[in-house]
Order: sequence, then C-alpha cells, then structure tokens
Amino acid sequence: MKILLMKITLRASWVHSLKEKRMVVKSIVQRLKNKFNISVAEVAEQDIHQTIVIGISAVCGSSAQVDSTMENIIDFVEANTDAELINIEREDMVTFT
Repeated sequence: MKILLMKITLRASWVHSLKEKRMVVKSIVQRLKNKFNISVAEVAEQDIHQTIVIGISAVCGSSAQVDSTMENIIDFVEANTDAELINIEREDMVTFT
C-alpha cells in the first residue's frame, strides 16, 4: 500500500476578497473529492486573497497508481480552474505492508 501526499499552490489573480477565494477553494476541493475519492483541504495561506494552497492525500495500491493518480489530479486542476498552478510539492511515498 502506498500513500500519495501532495501540496498544490495556485494563484487566483482575479480574487479580491476572502469570500471570493472561499468560493473558488470550495469548488475545486469538492470537485477533486468527487472525482478521485481523495482527502483534500486548504492547508495554508488562508488569509491571503490570491493564493490557494491545497493538500491532498490518497491511498493507492502501487507506486504506478500513485504516479498516475498524481498526474490525473494535476491535469484535472489545470482543466477545472482559472487559477494559475504555480507550485506542486510531493512528499516521498510511504509504504505499508
């Protein structure tokens, strides 16, 4: 069993209030949960209007599945939000036997 841990940072330059940001974050978080059955939450920079940082975790069966899931998540985020993807951090995979 492998664990996928990643943090995605987005820039939403058109957002001018925390209320607008909250709407964008809630939308992308819910879409990711529904599409991939993963754990997703905003994990940092909650008080900065134009920066969105979301943390993602998932349990996968193999390293190949972790890589595939990560690529699919990145593609989905790029396709489903107008925010610019500015950073992706991936933790080393944890293996449980």
